Amino acid sequence: MSTSTHSFDLIGVGSPIMDLLAQVPESFISTLTGVKGGMVLVDATEMEAIVVRLEQSPATVAGGSAGNTAVSAARLGLRTTFLGKLGNDATATAYRTHFSAAGGDSTRFKFADQANARCVSLITPDSQRTMRTCLGAAMTLGPDEIGPGDFAGCRHAHIEGYLLFNPALANAVVAAARAAGCTLSIDLASFEVVNAAREWIFAQLRMGIDVVFANEDEIHALFPDHADQQDYAGLARRLAEFGGTAAVKMGKDGAWIARGTALHQIAPVAAAAVIDTTGAGDAWAAGFLYGYLKNWGLPSAGALGSRLGSECVSHLGPAIPTAQWTAIHSHAKTLAN
Repeated sequence: MSTSTHSFDLIGVGSPIMDLLAQVPESFISTLTGVKGGMVLVDATEMEAIVVRLEQSPATVAGGSAGNTAVSAARLGLRTTFLGKLGNDATATAYRTHFSAAGGDSTRFKFADQANARCVSLITPDSQRTMRTCLGAAMTLGPDEIGPGDFAGCRHAHIEGYLLFNPALANAVVAAARAAGCTLSIDLASFEVVNAAREWIFAQLRMGIDVVFANEDEIHALFPDHADQQDYAGLARRLAEFGGTAAVKMGKDGAWIARGTALHQIAPVAAAAVIDTTGAGDAWAAGFLYGYLKNWGLPSAGALGSRLGSECVSHLGPAIPTAQWTAIHSHAKTLAN
């Protein structure tokens, strides 16, 4: 369907979370419950207990998985909006301002009379991030608040996997998006999400998801019975057997994209220095979705994904600096030809 019939190319759906970024030693992670590199939901008390133990005040940037993807998609030039619930505090105001400044439409946010969602991202010397999230206002978004009207005029809906911790909400989101005629993509978000929602994921794959993004940990969690867990080409093919496009992201080792009988290996774009991997997969998804929605071939869409992922890890935080976008736009033009 032509994009000219739509007001928006993409609507991101997820939790509008403000990220608190802190570089910590390995010993700090050992004091937490949960696995290094994952994401665990915490309440406000536990969040504050973590923050007060940090040696330095954390950097504050707008985040959230689908939010990161939507911001980069807007910076690339897609007409982008977002569905999620903000709070009533200064953090919420800052988040909405950031989204608008990136070129996104902020009219589809919903609001709750409580504190905005926050996530502390603990970055160890190996550049891996371990996240603890207090959803606050975002957690109050209920399935009865979601309907096809939220997706009216949108061509494609990109849903973050973290919503799957609330199956009723996730069901309402995909049903409303489908009813509005959107194509769908989902980023599986973390191995904890897959472990908690594997049956939901398979049920939705059978109903039809156009694009699925997974990293190494997530694809392993989805197919733990796969004979060779390092066979990412085979894992991508297996995910694509459900009928959509499968993108298996492998960080510095590139990616595999499968659709139907087609299989493409996507080369990585080396970063001069890896500072922080926060949001790199979200940036990759934004680059890919830009090409996908522009009807590029899968290799070109994947190449733009790799470029954005590389740019993202080269600095602290999920937002690619403004100074980098002119070169990114030039690169996108070469891929489109």
